[in-house]
Amino acid sequence: MTHKSQLARYGLFDTKVPRYTSYPATPHFQADCGSDQFEHWIEAIEPGSQISLYLHVPFCRRLCWFCACRTQGTRSDSPVRNYVDVLKQELTLLTRHLPAGVTLSRLHWGGGTPTLLSPDLMTDLAERIFKVAPMAPGGEFSVEIDPNEIDAPRLDALVQAGLTRASIGIQDFDPQIQKTIGRIQPYDLTRDVVEMIRARGVHSLNADILFGLPHQTRGRMMDTVQKLLSLAPDRVALYGYAHVPWMARRQSMIPSDVLPNPQDRLQLYDAARQLFLWDGYQSIGIDHFAVPHDRLAVAARQGRLRRNFQGYTDDSAEVLIGLGASSISRFPQGYAQNTASTSTYNKTIRYEKFATVRGHVFTGEDRLRGRLIEALMCDFAISTKDILSRFTIEKHQLAALFDSVQSAFPGLLEVSETGLRIKPEAKPLTRVIARHFDLYTQGEAGHSSAI
Repeated sequence: MTHKSQLARYGLFDTKVPRYTSYPATPHFQADCGSDQFEHWIEAIEPGSQISLYLHVPFCRRLCWFCACRTQGTRSDSPVRNYVDVLKQELTLLTRHLPAGVTLSRLHWGGGTPTLLSPDLMTDLAERIFKVAPMAPGGEFSVEIDPNEIDAPRLDALVQAGLTRASIGIQDFDPQIQKTIGRIQPYDLTRDVVEMIRARGVHSLNADILFGLPHQTRGRMMDTVQKLLSLAPDRVALYGYAHVPWMARRQSMIPSDVLPNPQDRLQLYDAARQLFLWDGYQSIGIDHFAVPHDRLAVAARQGRLRRNFQGYTDDSAEVLIGLGASSISRFPQGYAQNTASTSTYNKTIRYEKFATVRGHVFTGEDRLRGRLIEALMCDFAISTKDILSRFTIEKHQLAALFDSVQSAFPGLLEVSETGLRIKPEAKPLTRVIARHFDLYTQGEAGHSSAI
């Protein structure tokens, strides 16, 4: 049996599975988790501890057709300024419940397009955040930057606010592909923005590119990666494009007949991966790459890699609080998500109530299964010692779980006294293998292709 046929046999090319940035996956969140639960979890945070903060800006000057994020277009600054005012009110609410002495290990602004904020809004918002919780020593402040929506004054405002890492969405540099996905972003523009960022002393740069886009070929993929490598990013996220027009209506603008098939998607991924490895990048999990001295690469080598809604991270904070419409928070007790409707979010916060509308309360089994899945996604391995030290489970019970997954994927896993490991040739199946530990309904709605 060839390698490709073996991958096909276990569903790599025809299965949709969660990305496992959470467990359970977000389609399983329920409406029985509201603002009262959210408040209680905030108040239970240990005084003086470190937390992470995610802030969502759901606005774009233009809507890219490939994107499935919770965003809305705006030509005017009026709704953006109104939204920032509401964010500041949400921060005031947070202050009322947050225990004393809490600091930020990570602060991330995402979207949407956070860089469409004017310099004064950026400064005002950052100052308000740091009044609620200052950055911890060694903390990281990162912002998603759209090269089409940034200039020197806005970059200056971010740097003065403490920006330490910039994240640039690229997707693909090919003009035909950019036109087809509704995202025109020339290489020269991106290069100039990278130079502006580095000239201001921000030396940590990560970039996102996609494989599986319309009209993408191996040659075009390699050309994009080589152009990206000329910018020398510290980290790269190589995500598979998820074509879900029934969920993101704007994707209906993209003709499905020019999308690569699953087998071609694997070839595109492999071509990009080889270029990153040849250029000295370290492979991180299933879809990230980093230079060896990057914090993410160091964490991966030391077994400290984690997975959250932004992908892979070296952040050790147990609490991630999401602010803004549709944002998701993670606590030791469970997940809490704000309403996705910007108007409802604005109205609820103005009534001095948190906008939490759904979430999930962890059971003991959730925590165990979540850690098993996270370990596979981060390390392609599960340590018996780690699991037995964290959870109330007998060694024979864990061994039975390992035997079960090994039986489902014969020849692809190694099981020993020390734990379970996915063989190198089976790593493309990691999400499919991880799903074996998932106790929730395995419908494909809301999930993406396994490759």
